[in-house]
Amino acid sequence: MHVAVDAANQVIVSARLSQCAADVGELVPTIEAATRHAGRKPKSVLADSGYRSEKNFRTLKRKNIEGFVSLGREGKQKALDASDKRETKRMEARLATKRGRRIYARRKTLVEPVFGWIKGVIRFRSFSLRGVRKVAAEWSLVCLAMNLRRMAGLMRA
Repeated sequence: MHVAVDAANQVIVSARLSQCAADVGELVPTIEAATRHAGRKPKSVLADSGYRSEKNFRTLKRKNIEGFVSLGREGKQKALDASDKRETKRMEARLATKRGRRIYARRKTLVEPVFGWIKGVIRFRSFSLRGVRKVAAEWSLVCLAMNLRRMAGLMRA
């Protein structure tokens, strides 16, 4: 399950489902879906280490999107090869800056609450349906319900 969340309102702008256990191949399709749905590409992207790859970093650079993608838990990062990981080294340098740490820290307050609300407020913990198409449709409905609750809260505020 992959979501792209609008930083201003914490509304899900893209909800995707993948059968692949590894997240790494889902970053670019999720960004592209969010771009289609929002009508414009994001200026920056925050993502956890599951989306870490040299290819993803090159794509973000090519699309002129500033990426803040974790390289792993602090103190547990793998050693970087100087030869073929140029964009990974740039990401490491960006995340090491005060600004990079501040921006990446926002991921915890932007994306994680959405999953918490889905589990805690909507009480969605498992899929009722089977089959990729049906599960994807159920995930879309869960995210729609989440967005409706969020928008109702924003209108009251």
